[in-house]
Amino acid sequence: MTLKNFLLDLLIFIAALIAFEPRLTGIPVHEWLSLALGITLTVHLLWHWDWMLNVGKRYFKRLFHISRLKFFVDLLFLVAFITVLLSGLLISRSILPLFGIQTEHRSIWRPLHSLSADLSLLFLAIHLGLNWDWIVCTLKRYLWTPLRRGFSSLLTPSNIEGELCPQPVEETNRR
Repeated sequence: MTLKNFLLDLLIFIAALIAFEPRLTGIPVHEWLSLALGITLTVHLLWHWDWMLNVGKRYFKRLFHISRLKFFVDLLFLVAFITVLLSGLLISRSILPLFGIQTEHRSIWRPLHSLSADLSLLFLAIHLGLNWDWIVCTLKRYLWTPLRRGFSSLLTPSNIEGELCPQPVEETNRR
């Protein structure tokens, strides 16, 4: 599952960087890409649902502090991202009009959309920083090592059974 996680995370990261700059793509692409990003982020959350439940249940018990911090940052990121998606839909110029729904563009939703987008980017950066060890380990395992040895090593059992990257779930057992 590590390679799948990494590829999905990479896809989310690239899409988020593109979606966070609507002047780069134009409003229609920004809106549709953001909607697809929301769906992809939902898949990401479902893949990590067990971790979220375990840490959530133990949040106020003796739990290794980095897991508590990761949970809190991820929760703030989720709230900010949901706010971006909902406010984005409410000021939509492409998606909702396609269905015949017109919205008011001079409402509170536009500044809320900008603020929550900025907060989402901040929490994404913190999330990446907190998971940097896993990112580097996964890059080494699935990109740098295969490039060094040739891509045939990617499919060999020795690489699959090789170094395991740190997983957030492991931290729930620490004191």
